[in-house]
Amino acid sequence: MSDDARNSVTLRFLAAPTDVGHSGSVDAGTVLEWVDKAAYAAAVGWAKSYCVTAYVGNIHFTDPVNSGDMVEVTSTIVYTGRSSMHIHTVVSSRDPKGGPETMHSQCMVIFVAVGPDGKPIPVPQFEPSTPAQVEQRDHALARIEVREQIVNAMNAQEYTDAGTAERVTLRFMASPTDVNWGGKVHGGIVMKWIDEAAYVCASRYCGKDTVAVFSGGVRFYRPLLIGHVVEVEARLVYTGAKGMHIAVHVRSGDPKTREMNLTTYCLTVMVARDETGTAVPIPEWVPVSGEDKKLHAHARELLEIRGRAPGNRLPDHLLKAQN
Repeated sequence: MSDDARNSVTLRFLAAPTDVGHSGSVDAGTVLEWVDKAAYAAAVGWAKSYCVTAYVGNIHFTDPVNSGDMVEVTSTIVYTGRSSMHIHTVVSSRDPKGGPETMHSQCMVIFVAVGPDGKPIPVPQFEPSTPAQVEQRDHALARIEVREQIVNAMNAQEYTDAGTAERVTLRFMASPTDVNWGGKVHGGIVMKWIDEAAYVCASRYCGKDTVAVFSGGVRFYRPLLIGHVVEVEARLVYTGAKGMHIAVHVRSGDPKTREMNLTTYCLTVMVARDETGTAVPIPEWVPVSGEDKKLHAHARELLEIRGRAPGNRLPDHLLKAQN
């Protein structure tokens, strides 16, 4: 089989009624779960070993996916490092009876191949052979520096009880139904939890139903184990005229101890929508404490960093405060 044939995987299925969430359509968390599954299939097919999610790049959620839609999730390896695979993933859908196909979102997912001991192992190198593949590889390479800047900025922040912004924490046990093929919690499940926590935080803040329009810098630090206690903490850090920027931390630990370790972190942008699906203005959040002000500045810094990457800018109404 040629590289062109084995570096891409497409999953096709009907969006089920059980996929529909609080918004009346398929929630962003479910779309992220699909993205992770398709990218995992591409990674394992290429590496011929178990792989773990390391990072999910910026993903914009545009038109909603509805129950009954024929969904296609295509994941294509565009660049490989020593043990990592950069996988461009596109989610699209159409009416199964016919009609045009709509692209809903796309992002870069990074998987790492690991051996039986859980340590990274080398993967076959992908060599682009067409102009389109070269362009996709160059795009992936151009984003590496931006991604490192985002991760460093995130790691430099502190989140304590000194913050006064809207904050919620969901707590539960990681159950056997969350398990992936390696015996850990599936990365897509973790991203679904992130979306749920961001929804609760944003909805409490603005008093309206909300949906995610963007998730960025989903960083996986360590595996989350079945049977562990999970905490998903979501905190408002910035508001635009219509966008609520929510920082989400996922922590887990053995219930027999009090130690909780950070497993995943990301920033999600939520909007409130009216009955027509149009984003509506939300109250401006004004930082109060020193920590509030630092996190507010941090959110602005992330926006500036992301703005340096091609095709990454959010609409102004999600970024700028009301006049």
